Amino acid sequence: MNYIPGFASVGPGPATVRHRTWAAALLAIACGLGTHVDAASTAPAPDPREYRLEYTVTADPAQGTLDVSLQVQQNKALLREMRFSAGSRISGVTGDGDLERSGRDYRWHPPATGGVLRWRVKVAHLRDNGGYDAWLGPGWGVFRAEDIIPRAATRTLKNAHSQTWLTLRLPHGWSGVTQYYGKAERFRIRAAGRRFDQPSGWMVVGELGVRRETVVGIRVAVAGPVGEAVRRMDMLALLNWNLPELARLLPSLPPRLTVVSAGDPMWHGGLSAPESLFVHASLPLISENATSTLLHEVMHLSLGLRAEEGYDWVLEGLAEYYSVELLHRSGTITDSRYRHVHADLAKWAKQSTALCSPMSTGPTTALAVTVFARLDREIRSKSRGTANLDDLTRVLWRAGTPIGYSLLSASAESVAGGKLDTLRLENLPGCLAPGIAPEAR
Repeated sequence: MNYIPGFASVGPGPATVRHRTWAAALLAIACGLGTHVDAASTAPAPDPREYRLEYTVTADPAQGTLDVSLQVQQNKALLREMRFSAGSRISGVTGDGDLERSGRDYRWHPPATGGVLRWRVKVAHLRDNGGYDAWLGPGWGVFRAEDIIPRAATRTLKNAHSQTWLTLRLPHGWSGVTQYYGKAERFRIRAAGRRFDQPSGWMVVGELGVRRETVVGIRVAVAGPVGEAVRRMDMLALLNWNLPELARLLPSLPPRLTVVSAGDPMWHGGLSAPESLFVHASLPLISENATSTLLHEVMHLSLGLRAEEGYDWVLEGLAEYYSVELLHRSGTITDSRYRHVHADLAKWAKQSTALCSPMSTGPTTALAVTVFARLDREIRSKSRGTANLDDLTRVLWRAGTPIGYSLLSASAESVAGGKLDTLRLENLPGCLAPGIAPEAR
């Protein structure tokens, strides 16, 4: 007697069972075929407004160069024209279809059915104050996508949009990390709100060590070349402690945060980019004066603010102010240490004579922190404790326009419910007129 789990242990003999088994199998195949046909017949048709972009980056570490190609695939002339300026590190620009050049400005008309644009990049770039902010050598490379792929403007058929991919071709044993999700060095590029998606943000290639974690919904990756003394777990720990406080400050945060780090010859500092940042491996996570370059850059990329000419101090001041605030609110530093930080910054601020300058120096940023600390106190007093600098920061974050005097003062008065002495022009050294830096007068 045959026993079938889940059924009574009585039934037909073996021959009958085999017959029904084969019948059931044939019926399943038939149903499967029918289901397959139905699925195929109801599959969505390809979007006639979509064209495909495939960036391929091939590394030559011995030469310190990258060969970049952009392949356009389209069924009809959706992408009509690309316009871009090639920096001094880009050479050998060639392309299918029509390619016009005027100095370093290019205008490319790809063929109606697609084509390929090619160029070469000399990666290394030395900053004026020493150290490289882009590098590719025999062991590894660190650079921004913007360094190797010039920003382009396009002319397309109405409502046409791209599906964009980035592929890295690297030496044996190397891998790559970007701000994007990908496997086998192939990354899907998505830029919210844009119809022409271009790769952006920091990238690191080489024999890498990578640590990943999800903190308050943010997918965090800390990556750097093996042997470069990158403190991956230390960075993750600091972010674990402090990102929850940042999430309380800002209603929404970038979904991904990629931290790229390496040692010399990279610049000894920190630099932010979309959903990614670079910090030199030698820098302490918290300095002796209890500020943090890592959190400073996290604030920059989370706020995503821009400034009018002369108001860089607003961006740098807010980033530094809140890097200290996060450390204090998370309990990473004590109340006593927090007071000492602000006292030290106030002393350093005395070396600055002007807030409104083209670039905010260290002393100017310290002066900006003292302005924001004073502004926080005045907003609290004016609003009778119902508002503070957090509320102003959220207003500026939502504004989406470059910050100058008019936006800053109007937003602060709206939050506080009245005029504020802190933001009177005579109390902002070097800011002689709304939106105008002293050097521009």
